[in-house]
Amino acid sequence: MRFNNTSEIKIVPSVYILIVAAFITNLFVNIEIMASSSETENTMTFSHFLPNIILLVFGVYFHRIGQLFEFDSDGETLNFKNNGVFFSKFMEYRVKRAEFPKSKLVKFEMSDYGIYSSLKIFITSRRKKGPRTYTFNTTFLNRKKRRGMIDSLNKVVAKNKAIS
Repeated sequence: MRFNNTSEIKIVPSVYILIVAAFITNLFVNIEIMASSSETENTMTFSHFLPNIILLVFGVYFHRIGQLFEFDSDGETLNFKNNGVFFSKFMEYRVKRAEFPKSKLVKFEMSDYGIYSSLKIFITSRRKKGPRTYTFNTTFLNRKKRRGMIDSLNKVVAKNKAIS
């Protein structure tokens, strides 16, 4: 099974642009309020900066979750990859990749917190005692693809348990 979440991730650049535009607009409004308040002796309050703080938090959140996820379980290896969204056609940045034989997969955990979901995989390693863990962001993966990935990984884990 091979898939990625390119169709679901298309919304992230638009959201980035809206957040930046609203942040800059609100910044100019605050500058105008500061200029007019010096004439009327009003002071700036926290409520003037609250929208910018909220927009900054949303910007960091979308930067954190806005990642392309690719999964490939065809053949003898499992391939997982997270990549950034903006410049992914030109260069790879924020890349997290794992490629290993199916026989090394020990277990996996799928975490879903509503606004963030992730996949944690555990693989055996010769160099390190205990399993090695990798965590991948799967927030923008739709239910059908997530279910297919979980079924595929369950088959691999069951096959590995039966062998050992």
